[in-house]
Amino acid sequence: MNKQRILIITRNLPPLVGGMERLNWHMADELSKYAEVKVIGPQGSAELKPQSVSLSEAPLKPLPLFLFIAACKAVWFALRWKPDVILAGSGLTAPIAWLASKLCGAKSAAYLHGFDITVQDKIYQRLWTPTFKKLDRIIVNSTPTKQLAFAAGVPETKISIVYPGVSLPEHAQPDAAIAAFRQQHGLVGKKIMLSVGRLTTRKGLKEFVEQALPAIVQQVPEAVLVIVGEAPKNSLGAGIQNREEIEQAAAQQGVSEHIKFLGVITDKTQLATAYEAADVHVFPVRHIPDDPEGFGMVAIEAAAHGLPTVAFATGGIVDAVAHGQSGYLVEKDDYPALAEQTVHALNSPLASEGATEFAQNFAWDKFGIKIAETCR
Repeated sequence: MNKQRILIITRNLPPLVGGMERLNWHMADELSKYAEVKVIGPQGSAELKPQSVSLSEAPLKPLPLFLFIAACKAVWFALRWKPDVILAGSGLTAPIAWLASKLCGAKSAAYLHGFDITVQDKIYQRLWTPTFKKLDRIIVNSTPTKQLAFAAGVPETKISIVYPGVSLPEHAQPDAAIAAFRQQHGLVGKKIMLSVGRLTTRKGLKEFVEQALPAIVQQVPEAVLVIVGEAPKNSLGAGIQNREEIEQAAAQQGVSEHIKFLGVITDKTQLATAYEAADVHVFPVRHIPDDPEGFGMVAIEAAAHGLPTVAFATGGIVDAVAHGQSGYLVEKDDYPALAEQTVHALNSPLASEGATEFAQNFAWDKFGIKIAETCR
């Protein structure tokens, strides 16, 4: 029997850094186990593509040029290769997937995150969002994103939830590596609150520093907020919080000595060491109706390394944190409660086994099976 042919169109792939980029890479990789997969992606992504995937590039910038070249290539693949399914890696490329599918009779689909639906841009809402209703299948990353898609007019029968996946570690990091990490960054004897991700307005680190960190260090003087990540350079629509703003907030609150920036860590072993050296992962995502957190993959990544997460119960984070098992959820925007729960997590740690057990549900191979089933 001939393998199914799947064409993926996305701007979100490495070397761009972020959760959507990791998801699209793994989506292509996992689907290639069940189908013949070709991808249209941004310039620079071919060098980092999954081995069993064929990838054709379009210029990353400017955005209109990427969309035009991606559309031209999608039409060419539709007419010459005749895929069975054309899948948009985000809402941005959904119109291209729909158009190309009409040329070859393929099924059309898109994997949507919360911001794909709520982005407040008049042109996008007028031209892009209506396309979602025309696609054969909409795949969403969480229960709240499903609700957003339904509110946007997508029939519920077309919507499938497939949670993002996680790379499960094969083994724990050696004690010597963790000790070296603490020594290198001046964290010996400290309680580490880890934050991993891009510095955007939605992630809320500045507000966490202003409204929660002072109360935490008052009760746990050895607590240090260790930040892995930086402001995004090529993200579309995300408001930015830069390092200087966060440092200024810390200085105003008198907690500058309790913050340490490590920048972006792309090496998997180094990032695993950071997770396993930490005492708690803090995820103070703000509730912004027009910019929701679609899922919260970093909470699953932390859980995979046995690290609990303390977060606001907003957006898709409610699906990414199992309260009392892989961490704690508090009412959105309740910073005193967030501080109190973080202190509790530092002083009375959850068993790491509960977090790792929860993370097992999100292994990439399970994600791949569900995506493949949806594409069929």
